[in-house]
Amino acid sequence: MAFAYRLQKVINHREQKREEQREVVKKAEAEVKRIQTEIDDTKNQISELRKKMYTYHHTMMESFDIFIKHLREELDRLENQKMIATQRVIEEKEKLAECEKAVKVLEKHKEKCHEIYLEEEKQAEMRALDEVAGLKHFAKMRLKQQEDMDDEAKEEAEKLLEYIEGLELNEFGH
Repeated sequence: MAFAYRLQKVINHREQKREEQREVVKKAEAEVKRIQTEIDDTKNQISELRKKMYTYHHTMMESFDIFIKHLREELDRLENQKMIATQRVIEEKEKLAECEKAVKVLEKHKEKCHEIYLEEEKQAEMRALDEVAGLKHFAKMRLKQQEDMDDEAKEEAEKLLEYIEGLELNEFGH
């Protein structure tokens, strides 16, 4: 009989949840990368504006300052988003670790159950072999007893024959 783990459906379900959690972690990491790209783009835009600012007329300085201030506020907002997204990645990774732990626990349990199954199969095989050996021994003993009985019966028949011959000789001729 083949080994069948009774909790295999639970393992399959937990593995599915683990894979789903991996996808959630990948999406959260992608979100952090997207936000980081926006932060880098905003920083580049600020540095380019600072360089361009000096080449334009001085009356445009106030407009540049206002726009740079707006970009800095946008940068702060993006930094906050990144911090929240990074925290979410950490939380999702913790959930993933819990899912992986749950799967590993069941896999170890499955391995132990399989080892117990193999040991039980080995013991059953040994019992069967012991039974066969016992039957062979019993059959050999029975055959030996039969042969011993045949030898005894032969000896008794020979003794009886000798006795009868002895009687015949006494009665008829001696």
